[in-house]
Amino acid sequence: MIVKEIIITYINDPKELEKLFRQDSSSFRREFNLIYPELRNNQLADFWNERLNYENRTEIPGNSRGELMFVIIASLIAGIFANIPEIFQVDETFFYSRNIGFIALLMITIYFGWVGNLTKRKIIAAASAFLASAVFINLLPVNDSSDTLILSCIHLPLFLWTVLGFVFTGDRLNDYQKRMDFLRYNGDLIVITAIILISGMALTAMTQGLFSLIGLEIFDFYKPFVIIPGLAAAPIVGTYVIRKNPQLVSKVSPVIARIFSPLVLITLVAYLIAIIATGKDPYNDREFLLTFNILLIGVMAIVIFSVAETSV
Repeated sequence: MIVKEIIITYINDPKELEKLFRQDSSSFRREFNLIYPELRNNQLADFWNERLNYENRTEIPGNSRGELMFVIIASLIAGIFANIPEIFQVDETFFYSRNIGFIALLMITIYFGWVGNLTKRKIIAAASAFLASAVFINLLPVNDSSDTLILSCIHLPLFLWTVLGFVFTGDRLNDYQKRMDFLRYNGDLIVITAIILISGMALTAMTQGLFSLIGLEIFDFYKPFVIIPGLAAAPIVGTYVIRKNPQLVSKVSPVIARIFSPLVLITLVAYLIAIIATGKDPYNDREFLLTFNILLIGVMAIVIFSVAETSV
């Protein structure tokens, strides 16, 4: 255990302080914080104070209360939008297949547009893209066997994702670092949203179990009022958490990249070898191509983790 007298002894020796920190970081942090008021105006002590406590003292910048209220309202709106099939008796397959991208990305795009103070020109461009996409996809004829409809439903979320990137970068569209920040944000959002959803699943299972013990089945009530709004709000809440506490997930994404990148590479190589061995022709099978495109989306997610990690 490190005591404060040792820290005071080596307060002007950067090498020894680093050794003490690596020896027992939690004890070093605790003891240093106790003696720091006595060491103010010491340049090395000021440096260690910032190093040890910067993340702990991270506060929500700007109008935090207004931004939190915006996130709450945006989550409620997203939940209501996701419940349109329940409210207006719209066919769920029709609605969700065409509008899942709007449920997931519309309010996040508005959120970044609001905090980024976009110019009117860019706001109009982003709004026009969303509006035109909504009109186009919802006016397509109902035909479950239509390849045009299926491909449109698949690619529309990807297009809306690019619009989100356009809004995210704001006035720094050509800034390489800002683009990397967007990729890093996507990786972090996947992680934090997954954590939120897993926690929500655990809460749902516990709630249903408790009510079933007393003879009440609440699923018909719970689904439209909790589950669906919760799914719609998860990425919005996750975005807010990432913006305000980036240190929570900044160390997770690189670990995921290091673990899964080689595993994905091995899997894909084995898969390509299997395709050659079986003589499968992917260009003559639409279902195969669709599955392969989904696989590529997963690979793209891993690439995002990897690129973001190597740019840190």
